[in-house]
Amino acid sequence: MGNALKAIGLALALSTTLVAAAMAQPTEVRIGVALEPPILDPTAGAAEAIDIVVYQNIFEGLTRIDENGAVQPDLAKSWTISDDNLTYTFQLQDGVTFHDGTSFDAEDVKFTFDRILSPNSTNAHKEFYEPISSVTVIDPLTVEFKLSKPVGMFLFDLGRGDAVIVAPESADNNATDPIGTGPFSFVQWDKGSRVVLEAYGPYWGEPIHLTKATYVFISDTATMTNALLAGDIDGTNNFAAEALGVFEGNPAFNILVGTTEGETLLSTNNKKAPFTDLRVRQAMAHAIDRKAIIDGATYGYGVPIGSHFAPHNPYYVDLTNTYPFDLDAARKLLAEAGFPDGFSATLKLPPLAYARLSGQIIASDFAKIGIKLELINVEWAQWLDDVYTKKDFDLTIISHVEPFDIGNYANPDYYFGYDNPVFQAVIEKLNGTTDDAQRKELAIEAQTILAKDAVNGYLFELPQTGVWNSKLTGMWKNSPIEGLVLRDIRWTE
Repeated sequence: MGNALKAIGLALALSTTLVAAAMAQPTEVRIGVALEPPILDPTAGAAEAIDIVVYQNIFEGLTRIDENGAVQPDLAKSWTISDDNLTYTFQLQDGVTFHDGTSFDAEDVKFTFDRILSPNSTNAHKEFYEPISSVTVIDPLTVEFKLSKPVGMFLFDLGRGDAVIVAPESADNNATDPIGTGPFSFVQWDKGSRVVLEAYGPYWGEPIHLTKATYVFISDTATMTNALLAGDIDGTNNFAAEALGVFEGNPAFNILVGTTEGETLLSTNNKKAPFTDLRVRQAMAHAIDRKAIIDGATYGYGVPIGSHFAPHNPYYVDLTNTYPFDLDAARKLLAEAGFPDGFSATLKLPPLAYARLSGQIIASDFAKIGIKLELINVEWAQWLDDVYTKKDFDLTIISHVEPFDIGNYANPDYYFGYDNPVFQAVIEKLNGTTDDAQRKELAIEAQTILAKDAVNGYLFELPQTGVWNSKLTGMWKNSPIEGLVLRDIRWTE
């Protein structure tokens, strides 16, 4: 009798265990993303696709940017700032290790910024950190930065992907084997297919909910749609707006519509004729029908812009009427510039739906004023090489997703090729100003200069339209900085 009861008890216990296992929430997530990163080191490349995978997941900075765009402590748990805004002293988190087991301390901070500022640095935004005159290790958990001038965005800039902390033992291999201090460690990269991350057991920060995350590279909208519907992926942070209707009203999915920092531009090679002529750029600006582009390329989700600034930013000024849609005005300006019959140019388009749809609409309108555009579809790696690096292009369409990146126009070597000493002076003053009212005034002045100079064709602010399994929570609705942060994502009942 006793043995029979024991057997029954064991059977019930086993049954309960099996049921519990069957009902247990999953702890892995598979995320579809449109672009594969060229490398996995955010301190050595400009592509947003890098940060989508690694920012705040594998790598961390002294500060981090939260979903609302605010600066939060990260590897630095606190800091003090001198009265003249030139000295920042950071107290570091204790007990932090890199994913290879090596310890994190102030020496790693110094190494990171010495590396960023070295003559052979490949950091895409070294200019953010050039005001740093010295980084001094006070003790293993205290580091002091001295600046050559006040930098109003310094704490924010420390929270960018460009400034994540790396270690001397592993920095040289981070492009393909990234090692950071974040909640996830790198497992594998199957080129052309996926990147796999897993939870880092000894992580120093708040516990995370996921044990594994896989980024699956899917550039085609139809393929992404099918992968979502089939359950091959659990979500995507920025789905093509034209296909959102497939998921509307489907209880298996949630659609998250938010904002980004993505100023979508008809980027123009300002160093190449005929775009060196202001009248030509003004003519193109008059030939841009923003409403048609927004309706056609974002299905109404985009917000029109008239300069390089996000509409949700408190410093934004509406300049969309600087050059209103007016084909007659455009033709007149082209004639004055010596092109009464227009001219021919190329428009290189990366593999993004908004870019290729916008390109078709712009080409149609430009043809009405005599500008004949040859649309050239290129893959992402080719776009980075041809357009961004070699500046071998006439026109292109791309979203610039870095926050507060209007300062790029102050760099004559940036791929736009815009060289305006007046604008550069305004940005220099803005960068050195910490008073908010003065910063806003200068930001508006900078926006206005770009709008009047028609440096680029300012189209719309890129929306973030995520599609996620309805049992997932913790995804960011908005995207105030490049990245797809995993730390709060979890499965629910």
